Amino acid sequence: MRLAEYTDYALRVLMYCARHDDRLVTVAELAERQALAKNHVMKIVADLAHAGLLETVRGRAGGVRLRRPAREIRVGDVVRLGESDMRLAECFDEHANRCTLTPDCRLRGVFARALHAFFGVLDGTTLADIAGAAPRPAPAAATPSAA
Repeated sequence: MRLAEYTDYALRVLMYCARHDDRLVTVAELAERQALAKNHVMKIVADLAHAGLLETVRGRAGGVRLRRPAREIRVGDVVRLGESDMRLAECFDEHANRCTLTPDCRLRGVFARALHAFFGVLDGTTLADIAGAAPRPAPAAATPSAA
């Protein structure tokens, strides 16, 4: 299983905003710091804002910031937002399933439990848990006083 790049980038955008929650973050800054195309970041930011995760501020001094505290944003919700297809195997799609083993197969149940456990961990993890501490400037070196 591999998450879509979109989901990975959305998580990175949110983590960066969480680490810099004391100010607005620009799309250009996000793109530069994450080494992503600015247009791609703009799409992600628009989607995250539409989902209620980011607040956008227009204008010359504009940017984006988290709409809610990082501790209130579950990683599982972000992954669900980014992943359009969590079918682990063909048998998860009742309309397209052509597997002849389905009537007697127990693999679907195993995969379903694994997916449930996967989201259980992600739902128990918040953006604050994964964002880490905000970077702080290093304290100025103490200068020994001359006596």
